[in-house]
Amino acid sequence: MDYNILVIDDDKELCALIKQSVVKEKINVDYCYSGTDGLALLEKNNYQLILLDVMMPGMDGFQTMEKIRVTSSIPILMLTSKNDSMSKVQGLRSGADDYLTKPFDMEELIARIISLIRRYTRFNSTGSHSQPLSYKGLTIDFDSRSVTTQNGTFELPPKEFNLLLFCAKNQGRILTKQQIYEEVWGEPYVYDDSNIMAIISRLRKKIEPDSGTQLYIQTVKGIGYRFNKEV
Repeated sequence: MDYNILVIDDDKELCALIKQSVVKEKINVDYCYSGTDGLALLEKNNYQLILLDVMMPGMDGFQTMEKIRVTSSIPILMLTSKNDSMSKVQGLRSGADDYLTKPFDMEELIARIISLIRRYTRFNSTGSHSQPLSYKGLTIDFDSRSVTTQNGTFELPPKEFNLLLFCAKNQGRILTKQQIYEEVWGEPYVYDDSNIMAIISRLRKKIEPDSGTQLYIQTVKGIGYRFNKEV
């Protein structure tokens, strides 16, 4: 099966190199050099993944991602030349599903692209026509990859939905950070908890009835997280 991805990066040489490198994986690439052009392409075409650079003139990666997330839950892999944890956390909190720091190995990029697409496709097809999972004040719908809370029904980005679904399916069971990471990210745990913490934080803001409570996803200090067995 062929996949289509969109690269939004003002580095023209890198865009061409990425396109050339992923051809053997049956991945088709469109690319552009600004956030504005990227948004325009996203409206016209169907993609399974976006590679998004952080540092771009005009509309930067964070601003572009914010606009994308208004209407789309497509997986986003951020590319950044900043090698500091704050930039990574900001990207994850803003809606990114993964990130790579420049310069990066092209084989690693390809592996992450394939992993994100496969994970998204796998969860997106899970339980087609299955009964939604219902809890106190929260419904998780497999087919639409959406949740319903007291604030209405809305889609979640891939990593958020996959993490929530994994926890909910294991209701009452304590899940370690390693278990969560390897299930949701689909790769060996690298002891970088900022990824998981950022996704959990975003989820809680969206699904918890009160930001100060942990009605659904509970923190088990020093171990990981648990989906509340009482809801």
